[in-house]
Amino acid sequence: MKIPQKFFVRQHEIAADYLRELDKHLDDIVSGRATEMFEVRDFAELLHVHPTHFSNTIKEATGHSPCFFFEERLMEISKSMLQNVGTPIAEIARTLTYDPSNFTKFFKHFAGQTPKQYREEYFKSLAKQEIITI
Repeated sequence: MKIPQKFFVRQHEIAADYLRELDKHLDDIVSGRATEMFEVRDFAELLHVHPTHFSNTIKEATGHSPCFFFEERLMEISKSMLQNVGTPIAEIARTLTYDPSNFTKFFKHFAGQTPKQYREEYFKSLAKQEIITI
């Protein structure tokens, strides 16, 4: 049995809508317009689909679960925020709706180092670049 092409188009539409809503939600978190992190069911509700269908559709369309994109984008934001030495790590954690201990565990799980270690290495690499260009 051949699967209709419109099925694949709808899969990619749901995936694209999810990525758009994910970016919007994370922008709202960082800016303080939202204070609670969405879960998969919240995104499914926004897109008017059942959570199981939502997860399966994202996986089928992209090869990755919705959490993959969520965690990837959260790591990008975390790293970007850590590059501002004036913002304490605990404040970054709270902005991203974590308590500092859980943020450190989350970050270390995905980056292989703590937020403090990441920050230190980032600024060491900047210092080395400045020495090389002088």
